Amino acid sequence: MLQNRIFHAVLLGALALTLQPAHAQIKSDNTIKIGVSGPFTGGSGPMGESMRNGIRLAVEEINNIGGVNGKKIELIERDDQANNDAGAKIAAEFTQQKVVAAIGIVNTGVGLASIDAYQKAKIPLMIAVSTGTSLTKKYAPPAAAENYIFRVSPTLDLEARILAADLKRKGIGKVAILADATAYGEAGLKAFQEQSKLAGLKLTTEERFNIGDKDMSAQVERAKAGGAQALVLWGIGPEMAVIAKNKDALGWKAPLLGSWTFSMANFAEGAGKAGEGALMPQTFIEDFGSSSKNGFMLAYKRAFKNEFIPSPMSAAQGYDGMHLLYLALRQANSTDGEKIKDAFENLHSRYQGVITTYSKPFSKADHNAITQNMVLMGKVRGGRVDYAYNEDQKRGALIRVKQKEKSR
Repeated sequence: MLQNRIFHAVLLGALALTLQPAHAQIKSDNTIKIGVSGPFTGGSGPMGESMRNGIRLAVEEINNIGGVNGKKIELIERDDQANNDAGAKIAAEFTQQKVVAAIGIVNTGVGLASIDAYQKAKIPLMIAVSTGTSLTKKYAPPAAAENYIFRVSPTLDLEARILAADLKRKGIGKVAILADATAYGEAGLKAFQEQSKLAGLKLTTEERFNIGDKDMSAQVERAKAGGAQALVLWGIGPEMAVIAKNKDALGWKAPLLGSWTFSMANFAEGAGKAGEGALMPQTFIEDFGSSSKNGFMLAYKRAFKNEFIPSPMSAAQGYDGMHLLYLALRQANSTDGEKIKDAFENLHSRYQGVITTYSKPFSKADHNAITQNMVLMGKVRGGRVDYAYNEDQKRGALIRVKQKEKSR
């Protein structure tokens, strides 16, 4: 199969040693223009940069084997700076330029400010990193007849469910949560509140903090004083690193858990030894346990000269998301948004990605590709994210096909 040929090209090192953005290489009109939106600078930059590199890697592979039905992919890249207004302007620009499709979106607030434009223009958007549940839910049936928003990252609800289950597994009943004062933090807080209630956990303290805050010791002190047996964080790397150091300074030994963003390099770098042992849900952990991961990591590091990927999960999801978009474009054999959407909802090809094996990842009713069996628990160990449990490491090397989610 064509997608297997792509994978083998990676495994054999067939990529060029240095990648440039596709838009810098291709200038003819015989292209398919894809918009890429994400934060390539600032605190969310490691996620956006890693995602963009994963997308570029996939596009390089696709273009090297002839592109989409003979047309090369041209990426139109824009830095949204994790700013909601900037994200909305980029979405408007992409729809006015009539890109064939778009991929990206790291921050939930940016996504909320962007999806209406794509939906109205009938331009499919593949969300590669953001976990905000509402992004794929807003236009899902019966709210709208058609939904042009797809996702290859886990949802906040799924993350919260997995964290609550892990706390129960540890015999912990009292938990404190600190969430950042963004749309992402708000959605994460609500998701964890709901999942904690379902799991029978007691939330002893609920605190907020702002992006850019340099000291959250007061919130951590209140969480400790409230009798919490574990501390859950919902935010991004820099602020979570500060909280980990505040917790360490207090001598509080309670387990530290949180959103997948604990895997950002700027968390481990900022927190140092205080970040060791932090637990988080992950779709992708850097290891050499499977051939698909092995090939992807070797190709990424060769192309971008990175010993460590700043946000491995973002890179893997960007890569897999772009390949799924390619399959939809090839199947649709058209640049018409409705035909691409229909192809997404009934993909004929099975794709062996680096996160999982995708077989019918989307349907008309479900635009989320990731299910609970595809998510593992990661743990910060030695400044990097490793498997938290041996059984997860074993599962990480297995093919994990999408499961039908139970109604909740």
